[in-house]
Amino acid sequence: MSESLVVHHKTALVIHGGAGVMSRSSMSAETEATYLASLNEALDAGNAILQQGGTAREAVIASILVLEDSPLFNAGKGSVFNAEGGHELDASIMEGHTSKAGAVAGVRTIKNPILLAEAVMEHSPHVMLSMDGAEVFADTQPDIKRVAPDYFDTAHRLEQLHKTQAEERASASQDLK
Repeated sequence: MSESLVVHHKTALVIHGGAGVMSRSSMSAETEATYLASLNEALDAGNAILQQGGTAREAVIASILVLEDSPLFNAGKGSVFNAEGGHELDASIMEGHTSKAGAVAGVRTIKNPILLAEAVMEHSPHVMLSMDGAEVFADTQPDIKRVAPDYFDTAHRLEQLHKTQAEERASASQDLK
């Protein structure tokens, strides 16, 4: 009689909602629930890949795509404005067991920068491409979706930009006195 050994691997998928600080005390219960639901959606997307036997890389990308497509986070749609009122997005990915890595920085029209970072890792001799070079490389990749720069705009982020600009103007006028 033979016994089969079943090994159950525990996995952990850890995400965060982006750079910056948001205190729970500044959010309504409804807003907090909306953010938590989106974070859970990202975790569920990655976990579904793992449950289907997918790779860690595929799971990470699935989770990041949810964050990049959500206007709540600053990983894509909903990105923070730069000083000129535009968006410059970055993404990177690395596989520890192969030491392969890919990254993009300062892209302005790439809907999902994580997919371009993966393409850099898989289809270029480089580890990182930035700005115009990354955008030109994107044109060689048929699966990379391009969007108009205003795709990333949200009213919330525009309000933040205007508030920051007003604070900078007020600070500059105080410095002149």
